[in-house]
Amino acid sequence: MRRTLLIKSASGKCDMACRYCFYADEVESRSIKDHGMMDTATAHLLIDKALDGATSVAFGFQGGEPTLSGLPFFQDFTAYAKEKAAGRPVSFTIQTNGRHITQEWASFLHDEGFLVGLSLDGPKKIHDLYRHDKGGNGTFKDVFNTMRLLQKADVDHNILITVTEDTARHADEVYDFMKRNGEAHLQFIPCIDPMEGRGTRPWSLTAGSYGRFLIRLFKLYKRDWERGSYVSVRYFDNLVHLLLTGVAEECGMNGRCGDYFVVEADGTLYPCDFYVLDGYCLGDIHECTFDEADKRRHELGFVEASLKVEDECRTCQWYRLCRGGCRRDREDFQDGGLKKSCLCPAYKAFFSACANDIAAIAKAERDFRLSHGIH
Repeated sequence: MRRTLLIKSASGKCDMACRYCFYADEVESRSIKDHGMMDTATAHLLIDKALDGATSVAFGFQGGEPTLSGLPFFQDFTAYAKEKAAGRPVSFTIQTNGRHITQEWASFLHDEGFLVGLSLDGPKKIHDLYRHDKGGNGTFKDVFNTMRLLQKADVDHNILITVTEDTARHADEVYDFMKRNGEAHLQFIPCIDPMEGRGTRPWSLTAGSYGRFLIRLFKLYKRDWERGSYVSVRYFDNLVHLLLTGVAEECGMNGRCGDYFVVEADGTLYPCDFYVLDGYCLGDIHECTFDEADKRRHELGFVEASLKVEDECRTCQWYRLCRGGCRRDREDFQDGGLKKSCLCPAYKAFFSACANDIAAIAKAERDFRLSHGIH
């Protein structure tokens, strides 16, 4: 059994104040705002219990800003995890704003085989719109320099781009900026509004804008795929993989919530990064096993609820590609029910325009694999 963990070693702490941060809103909606810093004893216990009964473990770190835990914390964590794994595969990922990454950090990330997700929203005028430090200053220069440092140190990384209403108007500019600066692995993440007041912020992403953005971005993706200068865009890659295998790597695209665990700094467990809320607590690693926490997940009906979609969705011609969308985009936090995705019109517009080309790329990929004996 492979076990996947998303660890908030610094809880919700962050040295930035991004205006669109969904986790800052989430933190304000729970009784304990800050769970402190994960200590070594909790980290070791977490590793021991994660490896118990597992054939492999994926350790991911997110925040807040996880690098605030300090490099010694991560050095100890990886050393202990590899020792206790006793030959079983363990992997490490980290999502970071990049502002604390030094040469020493970069060397560590390279040597330990981390996959780094670096948050950079595009060129300076786009990135600095909403990604500010605590003083309200833009952070582009710091993050861009970190991108160069990761490149130079040959650290495996991809760029995480939050798609706001502003970003959606500049698909060419953002894509070309990333490609021009040597980045070929991109994740475009639709901006998530607060649990209350969806669609009311200056950065709130509308379905119409997101649909047009996806169409334009896919044309750039397809153009470079045809030219042999392919740039990985995670969402589009997942759609191709979905057509090839019936399963997407990204849990929100499979029509059901995943079974990974979020671990807060104090050891409390939750079913999803979007639901680190009091009512969804699955237990405490100091008091329960992961199997017991998973039992609690099923008692809450967390995964089961995500399987329920609108009748209109099941009869929609694009359901095999959409699967209803991520639960967070379907949640009505006022009445507690799940409805159609707030981005449904965007996906309908995108698939209407691009589904045939997605299928053509999938077919070409299938034919290539067959001709080269790749399974």
